[in-house]
Amino acid sequence: MAQSIDLTHSAMLALTRDSLAALRGALFRDLGANGAGYLQEAGYAGGGALYDAFAHWLAARELGAPDTLPAEDFARYASLFFREAGWGSFDLGALHDAVATIDSDDWSEADPSAALEFPGCHLTTGLFADFFGRLAGTPMAAMEVECRSMGAARCRFLVGSGEVMQQLYDAMAHGESYEEAAGRV
Repeated sequence: MAQSIDLTHSAMLALTRDSLAALRGALFRDLGANGAGYLQEAGYAGGGALYDAFAHWLAARELGAPDTLPAEDFARYASLFFREAGWGSFDLGALHDAVATIDSDDWSEADPSAALEFPGCHLTTGLFADFFGRLAGTPMAAMEVECRSMGAARCRFLVGSGEVMQQLYDAMAHGESYEEAAGRV
């Protein structure tokens, strides 16, 4: 049984955390808040290759296709795959049946020493939008609402339809918590 991800044949490569932090820093230095959009776009562009690598990783373990796994098995294997790929582990859940939650206390894109004012795992939000959209068979959006780069104990991502995520974003922009907003959609 394969014990690791084959980067050479998966259209993936290993990138150091320091390189990603330097890229994020340069984008924000030169582009301001617009740097987030570039990172999200890059993450979204890589979601397909990551999803395919996950499918091959599952197949190498004779576990079936991602969309055929029971939810509990999918959550366990997806977390293991992402951890092996260097991103970190996570727990999948749901918030008021409105959105999926992805919680990680060791997410690699986060930099606890950054002391950011807003969540900073922008590459991940793009990546999760495409990855989970492929799983769902419909476009999805992702938003980080808690981040270790802001001093939080975990990174928390919400994934849902574009319409639902826009409603959450709008409610949060008006001072409502994401938990309250999710309870209304």
